Amino acid sequence: MSIRQSVLRRVAPDVHRVAPDLNSGFVHNTVHRAIHGVGPLPSAASMAQKQLDEQEGDVDAAIGEVIENNTALAAGQGFLANLGGLVTVAATIPLNIAGLALLHIRMVAGIAHLRGYDLMDPRVKNAIVLCALGEPTVLDLVKQRKVPGPPMLIATAPAHDPELDKLVAAEFTSAMVSRVIGKRAAGTVIRRIPLAGGVWGASADGFATWQVGKYAARELRPRGAAAEPGQRRRSFR
Repeated sequence: MSIRQSVLRRVAPDVHRVAPDLNSGFVHNTVHRAIHGVGPLPSAASMAQKQLDEQEGDVDAAIGEVIENNTALAAGQGFLANLGGLVTVAATIPLNIAGLALLHIRMVAGIAHLRGYDLMDPRVKNAIVLCALGEPTVLDLVKQRKVPGPPMLIATAPAHDPELDKLVAAEFTSAMVSRVIGKRAAGTVIRRIPLAGGVWGASADGFATWQVGKYAARELRPRGAAAEPGQRRRSFR
């Protein structure tokens, strides 16, 4: 058995024992906190508006700053969550999942706000969570016909589908658990070296956040006032 498989078998059951609330309720609560703010983190709209003001109304520049700032925050929490050795894995994985989920959804919600979407719209909330899954996962869900289309289509659908709430929440929870556990398993050997585990965690979480942000920036095209001509635009490839 490989080191990766060994860690996955040892840790996976502990994730749900230590954090049994990693379910649809966890996702809905995370979305609420991301949109309205929690602790020192302001609401997604306030965060986005601050960047828009600093960039003198340039929406795409503000989106770039939102991505960079949240990538830095994700790297920071990834560093702290991965400093310990193997004995701390089961205890810190739920914290890492919760922190990364909050930052991803908050970042995407900020991008959605800047692109003119109503963050209180349940269709938009589902689109935000889908974006936070990342492009490869979304494409796979669309291919399997588990979801009717990409985030942009969900956000602009004629009506809200309540059944989609449960499906999107379940997929997001599963993806976040797999993402964090997979990262831990891949960095098992590195974690035996002092501070190396933290550097590995920071790099992995930061890169994952950057990828999600770039995908959301491409996928959530301007709506309403944000779609008016005259804005300076740039590619988010």
